[in-house]
Amino acid sequence: MSRSGGCYCGALRYESDGAPLLQAQCHCRECQQFSGGAVNYFMLVPAEGFRYVKGAPKSFTRSDIDNPVTREFCSECGTHILTRRPGLDAIVLKIGTLDDPEVFTGPQMAIFTIEKRSFHDVPDGLPTFERLPPGA
Repeated sequence: MSRSGGCYCGALRYESDGAPLLQAQCHCRECQQFSGGAVNYFMLVPAEGFRYVKGAPKSFTRSDIDNPVTREFCSECGTHILTRRPGLDAIVLKIGTLDDPEVFTGPQMAIFTIEKRSFHDVPDGLPTFERLPPGA
């Protein structure tokens, strides 16, 4: 499976090959800050199949916490493209950046629900985890 996408202004473009390893929604406070308050929909895609084909992202990694993630975004318009988590050989790709968001067929789980807000919806029957699922 191949997919493409980019930022709001078009300065940053990517291609990603390989079947998604997971499709999920995240309710962590950091994702709320990046999304403007909403739940964050994402898919894990193989790191070796991901590449930028136009532009270069700006990245940010917090220095005040243990095992921080690195977030990559457009330096022009600020669109958050992906997250890289230490020890995870996959890319956390943000669904809103896809050219065809319909390739996201729905979340398989909700994570970090301990930080979920009252206005965040979790579909009935969806497995939920207060933090990351066991073994993640």
